[in-house]
Order: sequence, then structure tokens, then C-alpha cells
Amino acid sequence: MISRIDLRGSLPDDLRDVLPRAELDVEAALEKVRPICEDVRHRGAEAVREHTLAFDGVDLESARVPAEALQEALDALDPAVRDALEESIRRARLVHRDQRRADVTTRVVPGGTVTERWVPVRRVGLYVPGGRAVYPSSVVMNVVPAQEAGVESLAVTSPAQREFGGRPHPAILAACALLGVDEVYAVGGAQAIAMFAYGTAECPRADLVTGPGNVYVAAAKRLLKGVIGIDSEAGPTEIAILADRTADPVHVAADLISQAEHDTLAAAVLVTDAPELADAVERELKAQVARTRHVQRITEALAGRQSGIVLVDDIEAGLRVVDAYAAEHLEIHTADAREVAARVRNAGAIFIGTHAPVSLGDYLAGSNHVLPTGGCACHSSGLSVQTFLRGIHVVEYDRDALAEATARVVALAEAEDLPAHGAALKARFGWTIPEVER
Repeated sequence: MISRIDLRGSLPDDLRDVLPRAELDVEAALEKVRPICEDVRHRGAEAVREHTLAFDGVDLESARVPAEALQEALDALDPAVRDALEESIRRARLVHRDQRRADVTTRVVPGGTVTERWVPVRRVGLYVPGGRAVYPSSVVMNVVPAQEAGVESLAVTSPAQREFGGRPHPAILAACALLGVDEVYAVGGAQAIAMFAYGTAECPRADLVTGPGNVYVAAAKRLLKGVIGIDSEAGPTEIAILADRTADPVHVAADLISQAEHDTLAAAVLVTDAPELADAVERELKAQVARTRHVQRITEALAGRQSGIVLVDDIEAGLRVVDAYAAEHLEIHTADAREVAARVRNAGAIFIGTHAPVSLGDYLAGSNHVLPTGGCACHSSGLSVQTFLRGIHVVEYDRDALAEATARVVALAEAEDLPAHGAALKARFGWTIPEVER
């Protein structure tokens, strides 16, 4: 069901070449989304409507979901689901509110200051995927940090669903209503990203788009980056588990399955120095997968080249492996899990011990589940309040502080053969370099 990679003895110089990874050909998808995005750019809402009909089988005069439909979805929501969403929102707000950064003013010299001022993006488009599964939790993960950042205008879009009258899934609409979001669109795929990037008669253009999606959403983000800001090019979900002989194979197997459930390309990787644990986990996978609802999808994900059990000599080697892998989600199941977790450099989110499974982070931990995939955790972070803020440096110098800096600015400007830079300062002092007390 799941392959093994034996790295005992010695680790290769470049571990990334031997570790399991899903293949996601964004470059190939670019050529498919380019004409869609260009069409939306030139024809706006009419192009969005035609592409929604072509890809989702839904023909809507207006892509925007009526406000009354949001309230109807909330009124009809299962009370247990509503309670869970409300608690998810509460916990997410606690975590993300503490991420808000304060402006900082630094006195560089007497009379000269630089202030870093944090300003929220004016308008954002938040993408919530649809398809095999429904993700009201992704509404929470996108909207809460944007709201806590102080974004004044935000819109949610999610693919149109024929079985729900051409609107997004009712649970998504209900989550929007709970969060006070009333601008919601039934648009998915590349046309949704283009809608936010270029704007239409229905939907004003946005400054930033966030949220995970399929390969065509990722390709549209890559294509339109620069026209609109993006959070990341999200790929298939990943879980890596670093475990030793103290780990419970029942828990490890269950957590691998939980992420394999998302998609046939989902990655599930166990890194361990305990062959007996590997054997026990394999037995548990076979037993537990047979009892799941999505047997075929999970089996394909676990058997794919993106999943596997990696054997290493010790936890030290295991740390090198998981840092090279840079998983979206990393669980630590070792005797000293907190200490081991503190040594990890590359991961979207780290879950410590048997009582902090990834599923908790997907819904109710308070952390954000929109995280870097495909090894991008070595240079990128997950969605947070910071995603929606821009740091602006505000420079203020008085005459004496500028005079003190002029000679050095002139020297550097001349060294770079940009004399007009220095002249811009000298012009304020009668075209001479002012004499200052040193």
C-alpha cells in the first residue's frame, strides 16, 4: 500500500532528490489558464459566466450570491456544525489577533527617525476550494486573519455547484454569514483569480488573493502575480511524521490517512528510526483504510510516489530528512517531542506529540491551515495577519540631521556614478556640502 525508502547507513547529499513528492505540473497548466485569464481581462463578467458554464455546468446571470442566500444557509446549518464553526472562529481570532504588529519608530540620529508603519491591504479576494470536499474551515482560515489585519474590503469566492442551484456549498455560505462576509461569488478556477486580478462589472479588482486551490488556480496565481498579490501557489496537501519506537502506530496510521483523504495526490510520509514501528504502521494502514469512507482515494494517495515510509538510522538523521522535505504539516511523535520540534527549521506547521494531530490544526487548534506546500516551507510561511499587512517605512529628518548626512550621501552617490543623488541634498544647502560638527 505504501512504499519504503531506506536511508540507513548514509544520507545522500541532496535529500530532496530521493524523498517522496507529488508531481504538480503548474507550467503545463499555465498554457491552459492563459487564454481564460486573458478572456476575463477583456470581457469581464461575461467571460466569467461563460467559463463557469463550461467548467462547472452552471449558467448564472450574476456570479454574486444574494445576501438572503447567506442567511438562509446559516439558518439551515446543522447546530453541531454551527457550534464547531463558531468555536473555530473564536480560537482563530485569539491566535491571529496576537499577530497584529505595532508601528515602531527608531531614532537613527538626533532629528532623524524611521518609522515602520503597518498598513492593511485595501481589498482582498479569498479563494475557498470546492470539488471532492467542502471547506467551510477554509473560509475561517482566510477571513479571520484578513479581518484581524484590518482589511476594509474582502470578498470570498468558491466554485459554483450544480446540486446547490449554482451557488457554493451551503456550509461555505453559512461560514461567510457567521463571519459577517456579505460579498460572496460562485466562481472557481482560473476565472476566479482573473476576476479578482482584473475586476469585472460585478466584482471590483483586489490587491491580493489568498487561499488554496487546484493546479489551475495555482497556475493562474503564477500567471497573474504582479497584476495581483498572491499568498502562495498551493499544491496537494502533505503530512510528514517523525517518529521513534515510542510512537503509537494506531495514531500514526490514522494521521497519515487523515491527510491522504483530501486528494489522490495528497502526500503522507513517515520518517522513523524504528523498523518495527514501520511494520506496525503498515499493518494499521491496511486495517484502517478498509474502514474509511473514501477507500479508493486514500489507497491511491498512499500508494502514489508522493507517499512513503523513510527509514533512518536515528532521530538526528530524521531531522535532516524532515528539514529537507519541508512539509506543510509535520507531526513529532518521539520520546522528547517538544525538544525535537524545537530543532526543526522547515515546516509549515509543527504538531507536537500524540495529542496534537494535524486534524486539530485543520479545524480547531487556532492555528492557520493555509500553509506552504511542495517544499516551500523552507522559505515561506503560512497564512497569517502578516499576509495582509504591508510595512511602510516613514522617514523624517530635520535640517540639522540632513546636514550631518549630506557629505556621506554625496560620497556614496559619486562612488555609484549617480551625482544627481548627492546634488538633491546639496540643493538644500546652497549647492555646497554643509560643514557640521563631528
